[in-house]
Amino acid sequence: MASSSSSFASDSQNYPLWKYDVFLSFRGKDTRKTFTSHLYEGLRNRGIFTFQDDKRLEQGDSISQELLKAIEESQVALIVF
Repeated sequence: MASSSSSFASDSQNYPLWKYDVFLSFRGKDTRKTFTSHLYEGLRNRGIFTFQDDKRLEQGDSISQELLKAIEESQVALIVF
């Protein structure tokens, strides 16, 4: 039994669990060009791989498959209100 758990540990070291460290979620042009852009740059400068969508979602639009996949592949979701 111990060999299977050590095998799992070595496998997880070879394959990262997450594609992104942070999924940055925000709404509105007022935050996109001010607070959120500064936050994104600060995270990136510290080596934190952050997903930030460049496309604008309008109210009532469905979340694209690309966004859903990015959310699932992120370790943390950071929401800016």
